[in-house]
Amino acid sequence: MSVTAGAVESWAREIGVTMAALPSQLEQAAPQGTFESVLEQAAAVLDAGPAAAGILTSTAPLLFKNLPEQSGPAQTGAATNGSAVVSEAARFLGVPYVWGGESPSGFDCSGLVQYVYAQVGVHLPRTTYTQVKVGTPVASLTRAKPGDLVFFAGSDGTSTSPGHVGIYIGNGKMIDAPYAGTVVQVQTVTSAGPVVAIRRILPVTGAMTAAVDFGPTGAAAATSASAGPVAVPAKLAPLFLAAGARYGVSPALLAAIARQESGFSPDAVSTSGAEGVMQFMPGTAAGLGITPFTPAQAVDGAARLVSGYIRQFGSVPLALAAYNAGPSAVQEHGGIPPYPQTQEYVAAIMKTLGAAS
Repeated sequence: MSVTAGAVESWAREIGVTMAALPSQLEQAAPQGTFESVLEQAAAVLDAGPAAAGILTSTAPLLFKNLPEQSGPAQTGAATNGSAVVSEAARFLGVPYVWGGESPSGFDCSGLVQYVYAQVGVHLPRTTYTQVKVGTPVASLTRAKPGDLVFFAGSDGTSTSPGHVGIYIGNGKMIDAPYAGTVVQVQTVTSAGPVVAIRRILPVTGAMTAAVDFGPTGAAAATSASAGPVAVPAKLAPLFLAAGARYGVSPALLAAIARQESGFSPDAVSTSGAEGVMQFMPGTAAGLGITPFTPAQAVDGAARLVSGYIRQFGSVPLALAAYNAGPSAVQEHGGIPPYPQTQEYVAAIMKTLGAAS
């Protein structure tokens, strides 16, 4: 079979769509703990693509083999936060192992862990020897939750100074970067050898959490004042963190918008017909290709809009005005429109962030 540019481009587009959808799909799977079934569906695209494009299948990453059956009852607390970690880790499946690698061009095991956690706002040390000292111990694999770190002696470590680490995804499986010649992949925890330590990095939380840093990140750091923690429902915190990292928007800003718009209610409907936790009008939601009542999609859509507005108008207050009144109103008035509702909206959110509007 000959390789055609069209076939390769078609496969690449399909991979892009599949991987872009993974975060929201994994978030939706979190209550049932069925991460592996979502990953298995994504694997079909990765595994089928090379043959369809005429590419040797040996060049395709051998991922998701022998995945477990769907797991049982929903996890709570850290498992909800852990879905954001699993989601981020899944984005890098197929990335080659590179010794000392710590970026999406190549990872070693601890580089992958550090990078993935950084994307959800948690900063870890670089090596397995130091990562094993972070968080709290988990007594056994049967008590591990998605997002926990599992450590192994490895070929260059010991039981007290492990040489290998993976990210637990549930049901005896993990995502890791095993060794030279392999790729970031899903595999059975026990295939890496005896587990010498398990650490829980994310705290078990109740209805609210203030344990994660919601300060400005990425592009937003240059356009907003320093923001302290914003208390949000634990089930929503990973969504703000992940979307903020994805689009360079302060997670605190996204959380403050949700608080102002809906009081963090995913089922909210306003008198004007705005829907969901981020209060999208149906037409706007359709234009973004999201379902406003699905929190992961709503937060992602809001982050996309806010990121674009910050780039367009150059400031957080103007971006908030555009979110509330529309970008054309901001352009027409050359600033925050003279609408009492919009002015109060901007002032309230900036006050939440601890900044002067």
